[in-house]
Amino acid sequence: MPDDFASQSHIRLGSNSGKPQTRLDGIAKITGSATYAADNAPQDMIWAVHAGAPAARGKVVALDTAAALAHPGVIDVMTPENRPELAQDPDARAEFFAMKIDVLQNDAARYAGAPVALVLAETLEAALEGARLLAPQVEAEPARIGFGSSEPYEPPFVGFGSPAKTVTGDMEAGFAAAAQNVEVEIETPPQYHNAMEPHAIVAQWDGDRLILDTPNQAIVMSCPMFAAYFGIPPENVHIRSPYLGGGFGSKAVINAPQILACLAARQTGRPVKLVLGRSQMFGPVGHRGATKQTLKLGIDGEGRLTALSHHAVAATSAFDDFLEPAANASLNTYACPAISATHAGSRWDIGTPGAMRAPGEASGSAALECAMDEAAHAAGLDPLEFRLRNYAETDPASGRAFSSKELRECYRLGAERFGWAGRPLEPGQMRDARGRLIGWGMGTSLFQAPMFRAEARATLRADGTAVVETAAADMGQGAWTALAQIAADGLGLDLAQVEFRSGDSKLPDAGIAGGSGHTATAGSALFSAGQDVVAKLAALALADPDSPLHGAGNQAVTARDGRLFLAADESRSASYADILASAGQEALTGNGEGVRNPKDAEERAMFSHGAVFAEVAVDPDLFQIRVTRLVGAFAAGQIINPKLAESQLLGGMVWGLGFALHEEGIHDPRTGRPVNGDLAGYHVPVNADFVQIEALTVPEADPYVNALGVKGVGEIGITGSVGAIANAVWHATGRRARRFPIHVEDLL
Repeated sequence: MPDDFASQSHIRLGSNSGKPQTRLDGIAKITGSATYAADNAPQDMIWAVHAGAPAARGKVVALDTAAALAHPGVIDVMTPENRPELAQDPDARAEFFAMKIDVLQNDAARYAGAPVALVLAETLEAALEGARLLAPQVEAEPARIGFGSSEPYEPPFVGFGSPAKTVTGDMEAGFAAAAQNVEVEIETPPQYHNAMEPHAIVAQWDGDRLILDTPNQAIVMSCPMFAAYFGIPPENVHIRSPYLGGGFGSKAVINAPQILACLAARQTGRPVKLVLGRSQMFGPVGHRGATKQTLKLGIDGEGRLTALSHHAVAATSAFDDFLEPAANASLNTYACPAISATHAGSRWDIGTPGAMRAPGEASGSAALECAMDEAAHAAGLDPLEFRLRNYAETDPASGRAFSSKELRECYRLGAERFGWAGRPLEPGQMRDARGRLIGWGMGTSLFQAPMFRAEARATLRADGTAVVETAAADMGQGAWTALAQIAADGLGLDLAQVEFRSGDSKLPDAGIAGGSGHTATAGSALFSAGQDVVAKLAALALADPDSPLHGAGNQAVTARDGRLFLAADESRSASYADILASAGQEALTGNGEGVRNPKDAEERAMFSHGAVFAEVAVDPDLFQIRVTRLVGAFAAGQIINPKLAESQLLGGMVWGLGFALHEEGIHDPRTGRPVNGDLAGYHVPVNADFVQIEALTVPEADPYVNALGVKGVGEIGITGSVGAIANAVWHATGRRARRFPIHVEDLL
């Protein structure tokens, strides 16, 4: 293999990357030819609908199965009394990122909406009516909903295995050295994913092989988890997930309705389709748990932090442990000699929370950025100046150097575009022509830059075109397009010459589409697979006496536009098709792996950074809040597709506005039932909620984060945006909101 194609610490991408390529899957989606899970209807298919518990924390004492079975079209009703056995205990967590699930293992109702029976019918309408006729009754105790409804407990971990307590430095000495201390308490509510596409599954069995059409963010990784429940080898599970209509973390783990559909398909011997209604997404498929956060900041006479304590009480279910790791947002953002991030759990009678876009960072940074603004005001400093005085040159938690950090430039560019320099220090100083109170606020954005493990395969065909394959998941973020651009660069081909195949568990494992790490992970594997093919092609050409490259020895070879060139003499070149034909090869296949250099992972702290600036207009009489401007500037390594990256960043900022002003899951404290379990009552932002929004990207070269220099942009836009809007509301009104979303009554 020529040295030019040996493993490299950093790679220069080709002509496809960096271009604002339009989505390759766009036409299929807007014309309706894209096949989502619920669009599948195999022959002899039946429908399944689960009936949910009408109240939490109780025992199901009545189900009118006779009424349901008497309805025309209803085939069967599955209850705890006749549910087939599973090979794995549904209350056992096989993996730390899995959830305990309710699959009719007993008559308990652990939360409102938990599946208590499954109705099978010939039509959706019959299944829905059968579920209604079951009329489940629950003998319930008072539901535990809200902080204070149960005693806090010390969790074994938070998030996906992170420590529940992290302390660096001497906290006592840090607060003792402070000229003043600022204490802040912030509450964040339960939030529900509400992807455009609800959770759905079409399950069918072929002997002991399970074939699933279901939206999934971790396609290959999920196969052994499904297999464990049914006692079959992981290779006997086939998941097809070419299109996802949003996921945000909720489609990365297995849920109870999916397992029930698989059970029903095996029991009946027929394919089964189950599609959740909107209200059924408020419980069994995860959500962002509520938090109650307390921060204490010590500040010296120069406006520098001396100590930072961040404690979060996070809501979880009564039967499982997933706690929003909110306090950890304070570990890596600002320079401080002593930092404490601690967590406690609060058990509510709800479905178990899970990963939801920027888990921990979204809720934690919202509280942190509000606290930083209060500290800046206490120190008599402009919020941007205060953050610059506490700029972290190295990672505060670990002391490691950052792999790259262009946050100063994000501050500068964002503030310049926004016009921050004219901001009055005191609140309530600005009004617009309509008499509305105007406020300006800002927040720092930070999100980890993880990388998982992935595999990919690339095959060069006789005509010089190629097919690349990896089980990637595109849930709307543009993976289908960005990954194909990277793959084309690895092969030295134009994007139009590459066929991209993904969304199927029979393809090489692309890891998980989550944590803003999918492009880096799967992209690195695809690029590596392309380079492997080109290296093999170069070896053929160098050994072929009829090739213009023959006899070049170990001279460097470059690849572009479907040709190989001698780097020292580009007049000596050959097309891929000619090389294959001369060597008598019809195709050439290469394999690639996406991994991070372990040494870099140990020695460097890896994050994306950004700054968000917000303007709000507040009616002085009604206190209605309108976000009139949002400007974000972000540094996230190599940008593969500027158009898609901007879309993701804007989407994150929109999500931040929803967090700050709209999203709130409300539960009836008597029964635990969600009272706004639809998109009429659960508010999310729409186009009319924005006047002006802009996302800027700052060039950033990162030779350590991975060979491509790629970070993620899916979640960084949320962090910073929530606090920026809340801080702008304070600057307009002089009133600090202590909970999200901000209500009118919070400002009265």
